[in-house]
Amino acid sequence: MTDCCLIYALYSDLGIKTDKKRKVLEMTVEKKIIEKQYFSDIEAILSHKQDNGADYWATPDKNLIKGSPFSTLESVLYLLDLGLNPDDPVLKACAELIFSVWREDGRLKLTPKSAIYPCHTTHAASILCRMGYSSDERVKKTLQHLLDTQYHDGGWRCNKFSFGRGPETEYSNPHPTLNALDAFRYSNDFGKEPALDQAVDFLLSHWTIRKPIGPCHYGIGKLFMQVEYPFRSYNLFFYVYVLSFYERARKDSRFLDAFHALESRMSDGQIVVQRINRKLSGLTFCRQGEPSALATLRYQEILKNVEPNTL
Repeated sequence: MTDCCLIYALYSDLGIKTDKKRKVLEMTVEKKIIEKQYFSDIEAILSHKQDNGADYWATPDKNLIKGSPFSTLESVLYLLDLGLNPDDPVLKACAELIFSVWREDGRLKLTPKSAIYPCHTTHAASILCRMGYSSDERVKKTLQHLLDTQYHDGGWRCNKFSFGRGPETEYSNPHPTLNALDAFRYSNDFGKEPALDQAVDFLLSHWTIRKPIGPCHYGIGKLFMQVEYPFRSYNLFFYVYVLSFYERARKDSRFLDAFHALESRMSDGQIVVQRINRKLSGLTFCRQGEPSALATLRYQEILKNVEPNTL
């Protein structure tokens, strides 16, 4: 049986409707030529590798989040989405660089001249898990650290109040919480922790609250509802994608509302990128206003997660 037939059979077993199965089959065929199609994107990203003063998109003092949208962590994310193997020498070197700022307590110091914030650790944990390091003992220690420092509302937050203090800042920060859940979904050791249900509940509650919350004021408004890809920020697509991996979310009407809101922004079964950093506008895999084959593959992952249970 060919790879395409295997994929078709898999989605038949999951109960996905005929038209959606056809889209899956078409996208599977397209994926076979995706590496050649996006060679120019990989080359463009690699061309920025020393923009920040050191190699692998870092600064000489190992700031791994400076230079957006071509920071170390962001560039690794793009290359993974474009199909670069985590064993590729560039990504292996990036993993070593990220681990070089790992601390014994599980945190990661992504900025050398500032405090270590939970948003830094959750972001790095998400990237490392996407790279295949969820079973690494250092990542396990990081995930345990996150469980040990979870806020009482189920999320993660820092104690930096750039917008001042108010009732809204008593909440966790939604984006770091989403990144944490993105990391935990890869873990065989921690992925089923009951505490993660609380994190899911917190994010689902934000769908109802909608107003900016947390010390960093993350809201669900016009920008959130615009489909962004790659997953750089707190937005509808990333929100639905990560939560679709959690059964507690899949059973909840608020998740289904968000899922249908995402589908309403699609065109002919494909994800259309509505928002992108202007410095990424030259990349073909995420052109604003156009369907994205790679983003649509992420949507098909969502379908695989939710169709057998809810739709």
